Amino acid sequence: MKTSAWRYLWKAEDIRRKLLITMMILVIYRLAAHVPIPGANREAISAIITGGGAGSTFVGILDMLSGGTVSNFSVLAMGVYPYITAQIILQLLVPIIPALQRKMEEDPQEGRKWMERWTYILAVPMAALQAIGQIRIFSSLAGGVPIIDDFGFSGASLIPSLAIIASMTAGTMFAIWLGELISEYGIRNQGLSLLIFAGIVSRLPQNFGQIISNQENRWITLAFLVAITVMVIYAIVYVQQGQRNIPVMYPGRRVGNRQSMPVKGTLPLKVNMAGMIPLIFGQSLLTFPAIVASFFIESQTFWVSNLALQIQALFGGTSSWYWLLYWLMVVGFTFFYTDVLFAQQDYGTNLKRAGAQIPGVSRGAPTQRYLTKVLRRITFPGAFFLGTIAIFPFIVGVVLSGLGLSGITAGGTGIMLITSSGLLIVVGVVRDTFQNIDAELKLHGYDEKLLVR
Repeated sequence: MKTSAWRYLWKAEDIRRKLLITMMILVIYRLAAHVPIPGANREAISAIITGGGAGSTFVGILDMLSGGTVSNFSVLAMGVYPYITAQIILQLLVPIIPALQRKMEEDPQEGRKWMERWTYILAVPMAALQAIGQIRIFSSLAGGVPIIDDFGFSGASLIPSLAIIASMTAGTMFAIWLGELISEYGIRNQGLSLLIFAGIVSRLPQNFGQIISNQENRWITLAFLVAITVMVIYAIVYVQQGQRNIPVMYPGRRVGNRQSMPVKGTLPLKVNMAGMIPLIFGQSLLTFPAIVASFFIESQTFWVSNLALQIQALFGGTSSWYWLLYWLMVVGFTFFYTDVLFAQQDYGTNLKRAGAQIPGVSRGAPTQRYLTKVLRRITFPGAFFLGTIAIFPFIVGVVLSGLGLSGITAGGTGIMLITSSGLLIVVGVVRDTFQNIDAELKLHGYDEKLLVR
C-alpha cells in the first residue's frame, strides 16, 4: 500500500512541526491585523472605499493587498511593504555603487549579512515616512475629513502624532519579525510572502459576501467575477511557467582511463524572472511623490499648495494618468530589475568555470551578452503582461462603465475581488510553497519505493 504525500506530511514529525508553527504565526498575524490605531476614523476610510471613483479603487487595492488592515486602519496598515521597498532599494544600489558590488563579490556571505542588517535599519524610516504619507493621503481622499483627529507636528498634537507614527512603525517591524520566524522555524524562505498571501486570501470570503448581498443580479454578477478571476489565474500560471531553454553542452567526465561523451543540457530562462517585485516597487515609488507633496498642501504660498494638490491627485490614485504611469513604471522596472538580477548571477563566468558552452557562442563575456540579449527579448511579453496585470482592475472598471454595467463593481468590491496583482501574489506564493514542501518531503526520504508495504 502506498502512503500519499499529504498523509506523509502529517506523519513526519519535523514537517508537521514546521506546518503547525507556520499556521500559528499566521493566526497571530491576522489577530494583530485587527488592532486599530487609537483615534482612527474608520468610517471615513469606509466612505472612501465605498465612494466609487479612482480613489476608491486605489484604496480598495491597498486594502486587499494588506488583508483588510487599511480599512481597519490597524497598527499593521502598512504590512511588510516598507521592508520590501528597503530591500529592493539596497539591491538596486549594489550594481550602481562599486564599493558595494566589490563587497558582495569578495565575500558573498558577509555581503548578505550586511544587506540584511541595513535592510532592517532602512525599513524603520521608510515605515515612518509611509505612515505619515498614508494618513495625509487618506485624509485628502476623504474630502478633508481627518482620518486621525488633530494629527500634526506642532503644539498639543505633536506627542499623540509621534505616538501614532511609532505604533504604525512598530506594527510593521512586528510583522517583519513574524515573517522571519516563519522563514526560520516554519516553511523556509516563505515568511513575508505567506503574510501577504494570508492577508489577501482572508479578504476573499468577505468580498464574495458583499457582492452577493449588494447586487440585484447577484448570481450573474458572481458568475461574471468568478469567470474573470479564473481567466486571470489561468493567464498568470501560463505566463509564470513560460521559459526558453537555451541548449548547453557540458564536458564529459573522466572515469579512470575513459572519457565520457559531452552531455547536452539546457539553461532555462524564465519569461518573468522578476516575479511580483515590479508591482510592489512600482506602487511604492509612485506613492512617494504624493507622500512628499502631502507636507506642502497647507503651505501659505498659493502656487506651492496648488502644485502639491496636483501632485497628490496625480500620484495618489485619483487620476486616470496614475494608472498609465503605473503601467509604464511596472514595465520599465521589470526590464531594469531583470537585468540587475541576471547580471549578478553572471551565467557567462559560471558556465566557463564548469567548462560548459552554448553551441556557436564563445565562453565567458560573449556568453553573458548572448544570454542577456535573449533574456531581454523574452522579458518583453512578461513585462507587458505584468503591466497589464497591475492596471487590470482599472481596465475592467472602464470597460464595465462603458457597457453600462458599472454596478457590478459598485463600492469597489468587484474591483477588490479581481485585483489581479493580488492574484499574481497568491498564485506565486502557492506555487513556491508547494515546491518548498516537495523539497522537504524529498529531504526526509519520501519515496514511493520506501512507502510500499
